[in-house]
Amino acid sequence: MIVVIGRAEVDPAAMATIRSLMDTVMAATRDEDGCISYSLAVENEAAGIMTIAERWRDLGALQAHLATPHVAAFNAAAQGLIRSLTATRSEVTGEADVTVG
Repeated sequence: MIVVIGRAEVDPAAMATIRSLMDTVMAATRDEDGCISYSLAVENEAAGIMTIAERWRDLGALQAHLATPHVAAFNAAAQGLIRSLTATRSEVTGEADVTVG
């Protein structure tokens, strides 16, 4: 399994626009073959900080996702609104529940 964690800093004035664009790309992404999960968390709305967490069956599924028309459309529409974006990819060989308490 491939896990991607991304952190974006966007223009706070563009948060509503970015969230709308993300809603669109997330809905399409969740329907992709190999997408296990794809989610967005707004860490700080006033500062425009967001985290994206993705889980993919394998690297091929992630690479196919990055080549989709909805990712290209998002990238074009979000250009100039994102101040910085970092993302890391990790290969996970096992997964277990976390017990809290």
